[in-house]
Amino acid sequence: MMTHATNMPARSSRPRAIVVSLASDFGCQIQLSNFPHLLESLDTVELLYWQLLVTAPLPTDYDIAIIEGAVTTGEHIELLQQIRKVAQTVIVIGACACTGGVPALAVGQLEKCVQSVYEDDTLTTISDCLDPRPVSRVIVVDYEIPGCPIDPEEFSQVLQGALLGVRKRVRREPLCGHCKIIEAPCFYYMQAVAPSLPDTPCLGLVTQAGCGALCISRGRPCTGCRGIAEDANLESARNFIRSQGRSVEEFDAALAIYNNSEKV
Repeated sequence: MMTHATNMPARSSRPRAIVVSLASDFGCQIQLSNFPHLLESLDTVELLYWQLLVTAPLPTDYDIAIIEGAVTTGEHIELLQQIRKVAQTVIVIGACACTGGVPALAVGQLEKCVQSVYEDDTLTTISDCLDPRPVSRVIVVDYEIPGCPIDPEEFSQVLQGALLGVRKRVRREPLCGHCKIIEAPCFYYMQAVAPSLPDTPCLGLVTQAGCGALCISRGRPCTGCRGIAEDANLESARNFIRSQGRSVEEFDAALAIYNNSEKV
């Protein structure tokens, strides 16, 4: 979880920023590159390095580090520790960086997963591999932007807030509350009256609010990509699932897709 915010120092020039990738599919960075107002948002910083766009080495002096991806190797830990020594503000983006995301499905079965990809063990070594985990398990994180992929508008808001030293309130409540506010019908009810909808669990019962219920408003269940809400009651959610005649095991399996790093 986020632990502290830092004010940017007075500078004669714009704060210097880097964008770094760990274990991810670059989806959140691609989402940013498709953002119509990206240049306006980035115009407030001097972008020194973006791993998606440049091959130059990582600079040694910067103010803001924006990090995508889960921690999966010892090399990642060393890189993060170095970044934390230099950067005055660390912003992590996306489910992989915030909760371990999809990479964390390998937790507890890392060797099996590696060997399933690299059948010939001469191609790789597992000695430096770690159970995937979020960045906050390794260094102090100042701002988190969850989601898979992230919302570029939320990124812009958080970045501008970071420049001003302003903390955006972390949503503690599950998404279900927001569905009621916007008068979106419960997805479980919609599944009951419209069997054509995906027959998969909706995780809005326990998932952190803040996305505007985009998936549910488009006829799709919440997949839990924003992580488990602080105020979530998992046992009550499982009891509700049972009351609907559904499988708790199926619910937990769906929850693990973005939240399996809780086992680390």
